[in-house]
Amino acid sequence: MTLRRQIATAVAAISVLVAVAVGLLVHQAMVRQHVGQARASALTALDAALGAYGRGEDVAAGGRHAALDDPGLPVRLRTLAAGGRRGSLLAEGPEGESVWAAGAVRDGVLSVRIDFAQDRRAIADLDRIILITVVASVFTTVLVGVLVADRISRRLRTAATAARGIASGRTDTRIGELVDGRDEVADLAAAVDLMSRELHRRLEDEQRFTADVAHELRTPLTGLVTAAELLPPGRPTQLVQNRVQALRALVEDLLEVSRLDADAELPDLSAVPLERAVRRTVALTGLEVTVEVAADASVRTDLRRLDRILGNLLLNADRHGGGTIRLRVDGHRITVRDHGPGFPGELLRDGPQRFRTSVRERGRGHGLGLTIAQGHTRVIGAALTFANHPDGGALATLTLPPADGEFGDESP
Repeated sequence: MTLRRQIATAVAAISVLVAVAVGLLVHQAMVRQHVGQARASALTALDAALGAYGRGEDVAAGGRHAALDDPGLPVRLRTLAAGGRRGSLLAEGPEGESVWAAGAVRDGVLSVRIDFAQDRRAIADLDRIILITVVASVFTTVLVGVLVADRISRRLRTAATAARGIASGRTDTRIGELVDGRDEVADLAAAVDLMSRELHRRLEDEQRFTADVAHELRTPLTGLVTAAELLPPGRPTQLVQNRVQALRALVEDLLEVSRLDADAELPDLSAVPLERAVRRTVALTGLEVTVEVAADASVRTDLRRLDRILGNLLLNADRHGGGTIRLRVDGHRITVRDHGPGFPGELLRDGPQRFRTSVRERGRGHGLGLTIAQGHTRVIGAALTFANHPDGGALATLTLPPADGEFGDESP
């Protein structure tokens, strides 16, 4: 249940309980008032009837509903009066609901009856007014509660959307600019903004450090490459040259990551037949890859970046996987699967992390390949996901946007 519904439900429940309680209290007070007035009138009429009886006059004179030993008199009141006491009672009788008053005389029990029907109608009219008032007050209270809850919920949803944007990398987002007020929601927005600014600063420092390190290494590395090429042929020279080339590739990857992190890359998009582009990339890698085409399609992408993405995925499968590498084209979707141990749990949970490799792969790469692939995927507007195949092996899925006017089969 959403916060808006919770607040609205709580306000509705409380307003209903309060309205019902007030209505019952008013109802009981009015009943007591009408019954008390009717009993007082009945006792007054009984006093008048007793006076007339003592003077030998007609006890029913003056419009009094008085009678001697009235058969409709309730038994409880008759017993009370027969004992020499006076009393009154609201009870149902042959002529409807009435208030009775009775007292003992020489010849029996003298009683007076006052019709309570008019009072009962007045109470019923008041009950209807109370019911209408309760319904109106509950409706108004619930409506106000819903409006207040909607405002709070809307501000929280705005803050949550901005927070998700921060989590996705837009660390320059500020929730305080979207959430107004001076309440707890505004305090939460200010705290998240403070966290976002600090995170943004640290990310900029990290990006700047990565770029600075890569640039500083580039100059001495160029000299190192030249010096390695001048070494005499032999096994030691080959080992040095291989390590220098690996170091050179690492520096180039660092520079590429720094450009991707800075959002300084602009794609050169065009319509590309996917099967032909995939086969071209596979040929460039020189790896043994089984290519399957379930359905071809034309996609809108940057061919150079697509080569980089697929090349890194295939190299990762060759380096960290095992068995046959299978690449499948199905409409706008490309899957790359190996038959190794699969992606580690932290990669599936957190995504690719630079400089992270598992213990069993230590010394076999620097963990930047998938990070670069994901960065280029973001630049061309595609989607890259990682999973482990049910039958074993790592499974990377790249979904590309279709070319204008082209919508191929995208079934999984």
